Amino acid sequence: MADGGKRAVWARRLTVAAAVLAFGGLAAALIAAVGSGRGVWHFRTGFTVLRWAFFAAIGGGVLAILAAFVARRTAPRLVVVNLLALAAAFGFVLFLGQQVRTARAVPPIHDIATDLDDPPRFEALTVRADNLENIPDMGRPELAALDPEARWKAVHREAYDDIRPLLVPWTVPETIARAERLARARGWEIARSDPEAGALEATDTTFFFRFKDDVALRVRPAPDGSGSLVDMRSISRVGVSDVGVNAKRIRAFLADLAAA
Repeated sequence: MADGGKRAVWARRLTVAAAVLAFGGLAAALIAAVGSGRGVWHFRTGFTVLRWAFFAAIGGGVLAILAAFVARRTAPRLVVVNLLALAAAFGFVLFLGQQVRTARAVPPIHDIATDLDDPPRFEALTVRADNLENIPDMGRPELAALDPEARWKAVHREAYDDIRPLLVPWTVPETIARAERLARARGWEIARSDPEAGALEATDTTFFFRFKDDVALRVRPAPDGSGSLVDMRSISRVGVSDVGVNAKRIRAFLADLAAA
């Protein structure tokens, strides 16, 4: 077989391998997410599949580059296939890599609130039984010496000092009404809305793995009578770290409420 023929054979073999790994890794990640979201398997199983899909996509991307180089003269049509495989692999790896980077940049906690000493309470929804039981000390002796709740407060204050109560110029009932409209616009499932009591509870479902996070808003008259003071709390139902999702949710919601 001539050199050109051998190169063509290798180009096809490498292209097939690249496509299987790149597109297969992406498909496996989607299946893992859908299965976890629908309760077909535990979310940790989904995470395990996701990790291997990540490695598969990296391998597929590397092979796609090699295959495109081999096929550039003998089988130019295969170059297009490899570019598509590379794009799929690169997009998936970039997305997942960003999630991992975010997870490493935020503390491993999942309960975020604007008031740590008196956080909003849940009545219609139930706080997970192990909510503050597994607060990692991150290898820091000063945190290890604290009880779990005190450790949570210390980690929270250190990472999310910007998350604070919001002062708005409206009455308590009007504030709850505005907050409920914002929550419904976001697609949250409302569990409780009590304008007179100044309370709102809702559940938000994340897009990828369909995790459910519970949210509580508490609205009280401002001490100086200038309006109302809004406190907010967001808790993940599962997992140790929330990858910063709850803090992001509170920041965005309170910013939108202030502008409503």
